[in-house]
Amino acid sequence: MKQSRGQWASSLGFILAASGSAVGLGNIWKFPGKVAAYGGGAFILCYVLIVALVGFPVMLAEISIGRNTQKNVVGAFRRLNRRWTFLGGIGVITLFVILSYYCVVGGWVLKYIQVYLTGADFGTGATPYQDYFVNFISKPVEPLLWGAVFLALCVYVVVRGVSKGIEKVSKFLMPCLFLILLAIVVRSITLPGAGEGLRYLFTVRPGTVNGNTLVGALGQAFFSLSVGMGIMVTYGSYVSKTENLAKSAAFICGIDTMVAILAGIAIVPVVFVTLGADGLGQGGGFAFMALPEVFAQMPGGIVFGCLFFMLLFLAALTSAISVLESCVAFLTEEFHLGRLKAIVLLVIPMAFLSAGYSLSQSAERNLNLPWFDFASGVQMLPMNAVLEKFTDNLMIPLGALGFCLFVGWVWGTKNALSEIEADGSRFRFKRSWSFLIRFLAPAVIVLILYFTLGKGQGLS
Repeated sequence: MKQSRGQWASSLGFILAASGSAVGLGNIWKFPGKVAAYGGGAFILCYVLIVALVGFPVMLAEISIGRNTQKNVVGAFRRLNRRWTFLGGIGVITLFVILSYYCVVGGWVLKYIQVYLTGADFGTGATPYQDYFVNFISKPVEPLLWGAVFLALCVYVVVRGVSKGIEKVSKFLMPCLFLILLAIVVRSITLPGAGEGLRYLFTVRPGTVNGNTLVGALGQAFFSLSVGMGIMVTYGSYVSKTENLAKSAAFICGIDTMVAILAGIAIVPVVFVTLGADGLGQGGGFAFMALPEVFAQMPGGIVFGCLFFMLLFLAALTSAISVLESCVAFLTEEFHLGRLKAIVLLVIPMAFLSAGYSLSQSAERNLNLPWFDFASGVQMLPMNAVLEKFTDNLMIPLGALGFCLFVGWVWGTKNALSEIEADGSRFRFKRSWSFLIRFLAPAVIVLILYFTLGKGQGLS
């Protein structure tokens, strides 16, 4: 008997759920730090161009595949061309790895919300906020427990299904996310001296536009937009034939880019005011070390610190839900399992991978695994760095390249456009989209993969 599939109850529900998938840790946790690392306005310019010329075409391609086949990412490729089923498998593996460390970081966020709500002390000393974060992530058990709480919240939503779980929650969480973000933006730009941070954020310095900037922008755009992994194939498979796919994809890309830039406006000026430009260069721990120090120096900083981590939590949760849903859809459809059983089978191996990621944060328990830097030979990096580089710099761009080649040259843009216009609307940019998906987008991805792997850039 054919298994019944979920479906979005409304167009708004799909757009908010897909936007929730796109708007995640990449927008709020990574984006401001990458803006600082890659030269401010130059990075934003590259990011926006890549979203428009590569991200949007790939997202539209993925959604069209999903709606046409009404299948998960593996089943979709099997239906359209069995020889390309491997591409769906690559997507599922990538999603599994991403969720394993997403839950760990989500647990960190929950811990910080607890700290702000209870008024706990970050401690004293020369670098109290850095010391607090390092001490916390170095613990073998507590970070894993918070990560388990975060994962349990994702499970609760996904097990309830598409319309009653994911869509219903997204309709509530996404407006909350926007309200909190706007409140922080208003507070940020009204601080004395915030103009210096805004100038740094939007000033394009020609010398900073290079291979590293392009690599960083591509990885950030793909990770943020949730393309190249098959999430949008799964979400697209729940879309009705009356949905305008091109308009929906444009809304999703626009919302995601707007949130990323607003997050930059919310964070960069306040860091400049309190810590200067050097405060942005703290890598993955930026949100957990620099920002608590920033909030401590602001009037009402406890409130805005709590709001920020609630914002980060909402972004992380909506994205993690989409990743889990895509993996669950694969198991339920390909192996005819119930949702709860599929989730249990995913959580068990994921717990071990998450534990390795969490423990690798500690110098005392550093789980070094090999990552190949083709410019200088083999170098050893911590497991957490390996997982992030494996997904952000390699698997996601490779997946996006596969989608471009498949839609542009195997399934064909004619079939894709027929699905895109299935609602009766006319896609005015069909020729431009066909050119982008067949030629420009693959060329850009190959070029940046060359910088990443061949030249070794983007790995530092």
